[in-house]
Amino acid sequence: MMLQYDEAVQVHRAPVDGTGAPDQFLWRGRLWRVCAVRKHWVESAAWWQSENGDPGWGPDRTVYRVDAGSGRHGRQETFDLAFDPASERWQLERVTER
Repeated sequence: MMLQYDEAVQVHRAPVDGTGAPDQFLWRGRLWRVCAVRKHWVESAAWWQSENGDPGWGPDRTVYRVDAGSGRHGRQETFDLAFDPASERWQLERVTER
């Protein structure tokens, strides 16, 4: 089941691999550790514009689809995390529960 969200998250990026992919993030007070980056893509169209015409994002943003787990024995879930380089904001877009 895929759930839609539109929530700001705090993200730590992996400095080692040079891709800037997230390696952990804080969502709703819980730390999630990224186990795998499934894929990433750049969205350059303004399909996410709000009704008043304010996009809220820059012209391009990168979306990372990641598998992440929380807690010592927590289950893994798949997340879509979007990064806007113009504002340096991260946002949680979708969660797929397993």
